[in-house]
Amino acid sequence: MTQAPPADDSNNRVVVVTLDEESIGRSGPDIEHERAIAIYDLVEQNLFAPEGAATGPFTLHIAITGNRLMFDIKREDGSPVVVHLMSLTPFRRIVKDYFMICDSYYQAIRTATPDKIEAIDMGRRGIHDEGSRTLMERLQGKVRVDFETARRLFTLISVLHWKGQDA
Repeated sequence: MTQAPPADDSNNRVVVVTLDEESIGRSGPDIEHERAIAIYDLVEQNLFAPEGAATGPFTLHIAITGNRLMFDIKREDGSPVVVHLMSLTPFRRIVKDYFMICDSYYQAIRTATPDKIEAIDMGRRGIHDEGSRTLMERLQGKVRVDFETARRLFTLISVLHWKGQDA
Protein backbone atom coordinates (compact mmCIF):
# COMPACT_ATOMS: atom_id res chain seq x y z
CA MET A 1 0.00 0.00 0.00
CA THR A 2 1.44 3.33 -1.02
CA GLN A 3 1.20 6.17 1.44
CA ALA A 4 -0.07 9.47 0.10
CA PRO A 5 2.66 12.12 -0.03
CA PRO A 6 2.44 15.07 2.32
CA ALA A 7 0.82 18.19 0.89
CA ASP A 8 4.19 19.96 0.89
CA ASP A 9 7.25 17.90 -0.09
CA SER A 10 9.46 20.92 -0.78
CA ASN A 11 11.83 20.06 2.11
CA ASN A 12 11.87 16.32 1.40
CA ARG A 13 14.85 16.58 -0.86
CA VAL A 14 18.56 16.00 -1.14
CA VAL A 15 20.62 19.19 -1.36
CA VAL A 16 24.11 17.62 -1.40
CA VAL A 17 25.19 14.31 -2.93
CA THR A 18 28.66 12.86 -2.49
CA LEU A 19 30.11 9.62 -3.79
CA ASP A 20 32.68 7.67 -1.84
CA GLU A 21 35.96 8.23 -3.68
CA GLU A 22 37.26 4.82 -2.53
CA SER A 23 34.29 3.17 -4.24
CA ILE A 24 34.69 4.95 -7.56
CA GLY A 25 36.75 3.23 -10.20
CA ARG A 26 38.46 4.95 -13.07
CA SER A 27 35.90 5.72 -15.72
CA GLY A 28 36.04 7.14 -19.17
CA PRO A 29 34.97 10.70 -19.95
CA ASP A 30 31.49 9.56 -21.04
CA ILE A 31 30.78 7.92 -17.67
CA GLU A 32 32.25 10.83 -15.72
CA HIS A 33 30.02 13.18 -17.72
CA GLU A 34 26.93 11.05 -16.91
CA ARG A 35 27.88 11.09 -13.22
CA ALA A 36 28.28 14.87 -13.13
CA ILE A 37 24.96 15.41 -14.91
CA ALA A 38 23.16 12.96 -12.62
CA ILE A 39 24.46 14.72 -9.48
CA TYR A 40 23.56 18.15 -10.86
CA ASP A 41 20.07 17.04 -11.96
CA LEU A 42 19.47 15.17 -8.71
CA VAL A 43 20.31 18.18 -6.53
CA GLU A 44 18.26 20.50 -8.76
CA GLN A 45 15.06 18.45 -8.55
CA ASN A 46 14.29 15.42 -6.41
CA LEU A 47 11.94 13.84 -3.92
CA PHE A 48 13.82 12.14 -1.10
CA ALA A 49 12.00 11.39 2.15
CA PRO A 50 13.55 8.89 4.59
CA GLU A 51 10.77 7.00 6.41
CA GLY A 52 10.34 8.12 10.00
CA ALA A 53 12.41 11.26 9.58
CA ALA A 54 10.90 14.70 9.80
CA THR A 55 11.31 16.80 6.70
CA GLY A 56 14.76 17.69 5.37
CA PRO A 57 16.58 18.93 3.46
CA PHE A 58 19.06 16.05 3.51
CA THR A 59 22.57 15.21 2.37
CA LEU A 60 23.34 11.83 0.85
CA HIS A 61 26.67 10.02 0.77
CA ILE A 62 26.66 6.93 -1.46
CA ALA A 63 29.30 4.23 -1.10
CA ILE A 64 29.92 0.57 -1.64
CA THR A 65 31.00 -1.36 1.41
CA GLY A 66 31.70 -5.03 0.84
CA ASN A 67 28.83 -6.36 -1.26
CA ARG A 68 26.44 -3.67 -0.09
CA LEU A 69 25.32 -0.29 -1.29
CA MET A 70 25.34 2.31 1.49
CA PHE A 71 23.12 5.37 1.66
CA ASP A 72 24.36 7.56 4.51
CA ILE A 73 21.61 10.15 5.03
CA LYS A 74 22.13 13.24 7.17
CA ARG A 75 20.42 16.52 7.74
CA GLU A 76 21.82 19.59 6.04
CA ASP A 77 23.54 20.55 9.32
CA GLY A 78 25.39 17.20 9.36
CA SER A 79 23.33 15.48 12.05
CA PRO A 80 22.76 11.80 11.25
CA VAL A 81 19.35 10.58 10.07
CA VAL A 82 19.89 6.96 9.02
CA VAL A 83 22.29 4.67 7.16
CA HIS A 84 20.72 2.11 4.84
CA LEU A 85 22.70 -0.88 3.55
CA MET A 86 21.29 -2.74 0.56
CA SER A 87 22.56 -5.83 -1.21
CA LEU A 88 24.11 -5.14 -4.60
CA THR A 89 23.05 -8.54 -5.96
CA PRO A 90 19.76 -7.32 -7.50
CA PHE A 91 21.70 -4.65 -9.43
CA ARG A 92 24.61 -6.71 -10.82
CA ARG A 93 23.01 -7.95 -14.05
CA ILE A 94 21.23 -4.66 -14.69
CA VAL A 95 24.42 -2.61 -14.23
CA LYS A 96 26.43 -4.98 -16.43
CA ASP A 97 23.77 -4.78 -19.18
CA TYR A 98 23.56 -1.01 -18.75
CA PHE A 99 27.29 -0.51 -19.21
CA MET A 100 27.43 -2.81 -22.22
CA ILE A 101 24.66 -0.89 -23.96
CA CYS A 102 26.19 2.45 -22.90
CA ASP A 103 29.46 1.39 -24.55
CA SER A 104 27.51 0.54 -27.72
CA TYR A 105 25.69 3.86 -27.55
CA TYR A 106 28.86 5.94 -27.15
CA GLN A 107 30.47 4.08 -30.07
CA ALA A 108 27.34 4.49 -32.18
CA ILE A 109 27.03 8.25 -31.70
CA ARG A 110 30.42 8.62 -33.35
CA THR A 111 29.74 6.54 -36.46
CA ALA A 112 26.24 5.02 -36.71
CA THR A 113 23.14 6.21 -38.51
CA PRO A 114 20.55 8.21 -36.55
CA ASP A 115 18.14 5.23 -36.68
CA LYS A 116 20.71 2.90 -35.15
CA ILE A 117 21.61 5.47 -32.45
CA GLU A 118 17.94 5.90 -31.59
CA ALA A 119 17.39 2.13 -31.32
CA ILE A 120 20.39 1.70 -29.01
CA ASP A 121 19.31 4.69 -26.94
CA MET A 122 15.83 3.22 -26.49
CA GLY A 123 17.41 0.00 -25.21
CA ARG A 124 19.68 1.98 -22.92
CA ARG A 125 16.74 3.89 -21.46
CA GLY A 126 14.80 0.64 -20.99
CA ILE A 127 17.60 -0.94 -18.96
CA HIS A 128 18.06 2.29 -17.01
CA ASP A 129 14.33 2.31 -16.21
CA GLU A 130 14.56 -1.31 -15.02
CA GLY A 131 17.39 -0.35 -12.67
CA SER A 132 15.40 2.63 -11.43
CA ARG A 133 12.36 0.47 -10.68
CA THR A 134 14.57 -2.05 -8.87
CA LEU A 135 16.03 0.75 -6.76
CA MET A 136 12.56 2.05 -5.90
CA GLU A 137 11.56 -1.47 -4.80
CA ARG A 138 14.71 -1.81 -2.65
CA LEU A 139 14.06 1.59 -1.03
CA GLN A 140 10.38 0.88 -0.33
CA GLY A 141 9.70 1.35 3.37
CA LYS A 142 13.08 3.05 3.80
CA VAL A 143 13.15 6.15 1.60
CA ARG A 144 10.35 7.57 -0.52
CA VAL A 145 11.58 8.70 -3.93
CA ASP A 146 9.88 9.51 -7.19
CA PHE A 147 10.82 7.84 -10.47
CA GLU A 148 13.05 10.68 -11.75
CA THR A 149 14.98 10.71 -8.46
CA ALA A 150 15.39 6.92 -8.70
CA ARG A 151 16.71 7.31 -12.27
CA ARG A 152 19.39 9.78 -11.20
CA LEU A 153 20.34 7.68 -8.18
CA PHE A 154 20.60 4.58 -10.39
CA THR A 155 23.08 6.41 -12.63
CA LEU A 156 25.24 7.18 -9.59
CA ILE A 157 24.96 3.64 -8.25
CA SER A 158 26.03 2.32 -11.64
CA VAL A 159 29.21 4.41 -11.54
CA LEU A 160 30.06 3.11 -8.06
CA HIS A 161 28.99 -0.45 -8.76
CA TRP A 162 31.10 -0.70 -11.90
CA LYS A 163 34.42 -0.41 -10.05
CA GLY A 164 34.36 -4.03 -8.96
CA GLN A 165 33.02 -5.40 -12.23
CA ASP A 166 34.89 -6.95 -15.09
CA ALA A 167 33.36 -6.53 -18.49
